[in-house]
Amino acid sequence: MELRHLRYFVTVADELHFTRAAKRLGIEQPPLSQQIRALETELGTPLFRRQARAVSLTDAGQAFFADAQQILASVQRAADHARRVARGDLGRIRVGMINSAPFHPYVPRVLREFGSRYPDVLLSLDENSTPQLARGVAEETVDVAFVRPLLGDEPGVITEPLFDEEVLVALPQGHALAAKKKLALAQLRAEPFVLFSRPFGSGLYDEIISACQRAGFSPRVGQEASQITSIINLVAAGLGVSLVPESMQQVHSPGVVYRPLSGDAPKARLSLAYRAEDNSTTARNMIELARALVTAMRLGDTRTEG
Repeated sequence: MELRHLRYFVTVADELHFTRAAKRLGIEQPPLSQQIRALETELGTPLFRRQARAVSLTDAGQAFFADAQQILASVQRAADHARRVARGDLGRIRVGMINSAPFHPYVPRVLREFGSRYPDVLLSLDENSTPQLARGVAEETVDVAFVRPLLGDEPGVITEPLFDEEVLVALPQGHALAAKKKLALAQLRAEPFVLFSRPFGSGLYDEIISACQRAGFSPRVGQEASQITSIINLVAAGLGVSLVPESMQQVHSPGVVYRPLSGDAPKARLSLAYRAEDNSTTARNMIELARALVTAMRLGDTRTEG
């Protein structure tokens, strides 16, 4: 028994007229009658009472009509489900992000707009360090991740730069340099630094060290931390100064002031990590949206989704 036999039967049962049913199906009436006869032969029972000017369902036909409608509806639901998954309208995506990513308006906007466009896609978040997120992407426990530059390549993972963010000096409140409106990096040569530990901070750590060396000194790292919020708290406690992404100004710690840098200053790059070979449509949709919103941000588009 083929699905087309069920569709033919349901249409005739709905119309109770072979000619009208044939027209609705876009076929000739004689072949339709032959297909219904073949179906009845296969089932071993008549489904219709055929009279000179009328057609009606037998008791077996009534029972088969209800079941055939349910089967066709289930097939349609299955087909719709498959198409929605194929389009990325349904499914799941696992998004990773570094601790500082949510503080930049770009990342929440990407997540918010993705949720608006694909409301039936379950989005789960994993906050972790760049190396761990890159490893998660490679091992397929994370689909896409917002990260800082890696120290080296992760096999099978593409790290696509999104944008470079300005870096600010974070100073303890009451620090002598806090009276300045803008600082040169060389003015921090005597200060103890609070930075990410290199395995967690990855490329951002190296970017800061290199910028300081270009300014004529090697920073004295007094404290290290694995989270940007921990760094801010250590600065507030007076344990040193730090260089942090501009968006971290949103962390309103009463013991910290932020000042811009002049001259040759490091940048905090945000990148998107994803697998080089990935058949997930949901991941591709997220990647394309992230690219589109970077373009909109560069053009000064501050509109929200919708």
